[in-house]
Amino acid sequence: MSERRTESTATRRRGAVLENAIAEAAWDVLVEQGYNGFTYEVIAARAGTSKPVLYRRWPQREDLLIATLTRYWRPLDIPDTGSLRQDALTLLRTVNAERARTVILLRIQLADYFRETGTDFADLRNRLRPADQTPPFAKLVDRAVERGELTEVPSPERVVNLPFDLVRHDMLMAMGAVPDETIVEIVDTVWLPLLGLSPDGTHAGG
Repeated sequence: MSERRTESTATRRRGAVLENAIAEAAWDVLVEQGYNGFTYEVIAARAGTSKPVLYRRWPQREDLLIATLTRYWRPLDIPDTGSLRQDALTLLRTVNAERARTVILLRIQLADYFRETGTDFADLRNRLRPADQTPPFAKLVDRAVERGELTEVPSPERVVNLPFDLVRHDMLMAMGAVPDETIVEIVDTVWLPLLGLSPDGTHAGG
């Protein structure tokens, strides 16, 4: 009797309650089994619902994957310290503390997804970011231009995003968070000189 009551209650879930259960189940399946195990059948069973319920909301498996990742990929708070160097250090330290585990997890568990779709982590990151949201380092650079620290936005875009790309690379190589001295080195000896700045905020060579 108890089991029937549980099943009956599960089938009557609606709206946010049901979607929360599906999202939690989908995330757990992704973490445990990777993209190969990320199937409607497995997720429906874990969530205590049926495959048609999932198909109605997310017709394609990729739709369900993106919805799941969007839910668990929290937008970063963009610092505004008044200094480009300090903004960059603060943002990278936040990424290091909050996203190292998730970045590594997604790179490993989504390897088959990237191969199947011919995409990479950068493509996925762009899909998870709201369409009207400026990339974090682009926002930092825009503010630096407004403050007069930089005379113009550097080109190409790869230069703007270089600090995050280097930290992500080191995370994946080390399979964990990177040392703080690495973050400082990336900002002070790699990125700021490319922008024509010294670590003290002055223009390099001037």
